[in-house]
Amino acid sequence: MALIVQKYGGTSVGSPERIKNVAKRVAKFHAQGHQVVVVVSAMSGETNRLIALAKEVAAKPDPRELDVVVSTGEQVTIGLLCMALHDLGLKAKSYTGAQVRILTDSAHTKARILNIDEAPIRRDLEDGMIVVVAGFQGVDEHGNITTLGRGGSDTTGVALAAALKADECQIYTDVDGVYTTDPRIVPEARKLDTITFEEMLEMASLGSKVLQIRSVEFAGKYKVKLRVLSSFQEEGEGTLITVEEERNMEQPVISGIAFNRDEAKITVLGVPDKPGIAYQILGPVADANIDVDMIIQNVSHDGTTDFSFTVSRGDLDKAVGILESVKTHIGARAVESDKNAAKVSVVGVGMRSHPGVASKMFRTLAEEGINIQMISTSEIKISVVIEEKYLELAVRVLHKAFGLDAA
Repeated sequence: MALIVQKYGGTSVGSPERIKNVAKRVAKFHAQGHQVVVVVSAMSGETNRLIALAKEVAAKPDPRELDVVVSTGEQVTIGLLCMALHDLGLKAKSYTGAQVRILTDSAHTKARILNIDEAPIRRDLEDGMIVVVAGFQGVDEHGNITTLGRGGSDTTGVALAAALKADECQIYTDVDGVYTTDPRIVPEARKLDTITFEEMLEMASLGSKVLQIRSVEFAGKYKVKLRVLSSFQEEGEGTLITVEEERNMEQPVISGIAFNRDEAKITVLGVPDKPGIAYQILGPVADANIDVDMIIQNVSHDGTTDFSFTVSRGDLDKAVGILESVKTHIGARAVESDKNAAKVSVVGVGMRSHPGVASKMFRTLAEEGINIQMISTSEIKISVVIEEKYLELAVRVLHKAFGLDAA
């Protein structure tokens, strides 16, 4: 008998029929003697509908009230799934994030989990109950409903698995595992049987939408055995995300090509080249809860330099507004921005022992006439910023160049 946490995404519970199918799948695991905790997202499209509804009422909805509205999507799903399980003759009980007491900080719309009180869930499991928990949400110390940001149900699932010391956390989605890249762009993309936490962390941070990055961080930190599976296939092992580098000499240096369209580039021109200037630029941006990704500072000329960095496209206007207000204070000449940027990355733990990955990547892009605007590297990944119009071409040629289409 194992304790399994299963998470089902929006498409998996997108209709009453699909919710019934999820109930049947859960019932199968329960019949095998396993204790099952199920985490669900809102039904497909529901969160977008609720956000649009809020914006019809207020151009800039209050973040606290927006969390109150969007958290109802998951509340509907947990109730419906429990009804479907009851219909199969099973004992099931639903919990909102607040009822579990998934304690978070107070950063509305992108809160972080601080603690989980798993005792009530354990009591229910010992009583033979299937526990169904609303993903994507929690409660802060003041009792306010909070949400964890896009894809937050993955994080709820992994965090619950960590708190309960579950034997496995299974993430059911509309794909049957983690691929070498997006199969919609590269039909030759292959499913990976295993991938390391390090690689998956890079893939998630670089735009691979299979798992939310914080869920991978959680899983790696607490050594949660994580598996990605399809909710539309009965068979298949999916992709196991492991701590160990189970590599042999035949396996490729690169595991995957990740990309992100949601990039915008900001350049602060004519910045005085002196100590503390990077903090004066990025400090106010960080204070506004805006994540900065790649950063480049050019070589100084005449005592001034240009400072470039990337943010998500949704944060661009806010970041530019902040920089325009500090421009005079820091003595900068101008602030420029570019919405038409995209990021492409090659990822693989094999890079550690194989030189020449960067040169191969740069040569492949050069042969297609694709200009590199920014470069960032880590031990197991190389990322470049390019014009968005070249993104799909870049992904295809790099996938082929690194032999990822080979069986």
